[in-house]
Amino acid sequence: MSATSVQEAPKKAVATNAIKFLFGGLSGMGATMVVQPLDLVKTRMQISGAGSGKKEYRSSLHCIQTIVSKEGPLALYQGIGAALLRQATYTTGRLGMYTYLNDLFREKFQRSPGITDSMAMGTIAGACGAFIGTPAEVALVRMTSDGRLPVAERRNYTNVANALARITREEGLTALWRGSLPTVGRAMVVNMTQLASYSQFKTYFRHGPLKMEEGIKLHFCASMLSGLLTTITSMPLDIAKTRIQNMKTVDGKPEYRGTADVLLRVARQEGVFALWKGFTPYYCRLGPHTVLTFILLEQLNQGYNKYVLGSNKSTGL
Repeated sequence: MSATSVQEAPKKAVATNAIKFLFGGLSGMGATMVVQPLDLVKTRMQISGAGSGKKEYRSSLHCIQTIVSKEGPLALYQGIGAALLRQATYTTGRLGMYTYLNDLFREKFQRSPGITDSMAMGTIAGACGAFIGTPAEVALVRMTSDGRLPVAERRNYTNVANALARITREEGLTALWRGSLPTVGRAMVVNMTQLASYSQFKTYFRHGPLKMEEGIKLHFCASMLSGLLTTITSMPLDIAKTRIQNMKTVDGKPEYRGTADVLLRVARQEGVFALWKGFTPYYCRLGPHTVLTFILLEQLNQGYNKYVLGSNKSTGL
């Protein structure tokens, strides 16, 4: 048989980078619609006690009861516009970048990434996503915490666009990136832990003693354990981020000088364990959010591969 008669094998169709980023954003936004009330409770509890050290809420349940009784049940979804914008920027960036790097690694080295490889990719993805998403993060923190302030001190942003416009007009463009250092630092820790541990837990459950098959059960188990590790490692930086983004400047002097100042003052005035204040709502929010995000992402990838590309091979995380 001549060489000219041998037909080349058709090139395997793969998802474009734009699709990877799109699916990352959609999965995060879908998960946020479910867990937004818990994110609001987490923010309120982290800000509670700032300055005076006096706790406003006895527990997560007390916080929910207080919000509903004083502001109404719809207040639990206060700031949902900013939360969705944050997912559209931050999660699109981080999951899209991580999926891209993950696929690039597998293509170049012809093997699954190891733990250090996954951690490095997660750190890069987290930093990129966090910087892009910081303005939405600032708006989200302010909108979700506004209801706890005295009426005279409330900012009363009407929506996320109004929040971004007023922050720019009243405080300058750079105020949109206030707290960007702890935000990026937190995101690097979160993604290094969350994405890397998810990949590793998933590999362990598939190839370890349990021999779990690809599917929602596998994604759920890997996500819950990943969410727990992420909560433990990232909470101190999350508290620093929240307080810096929510602080007001009085007579030209900001309430906090930086991340280290927040951490030291919280530990000194409220106790070391206050750095994990709001652990329950944080994990109850991060755990399900991690589960829903990864399940949605995996299902979107599998559906696209099957119905658009005509391939049954999984290319998830």
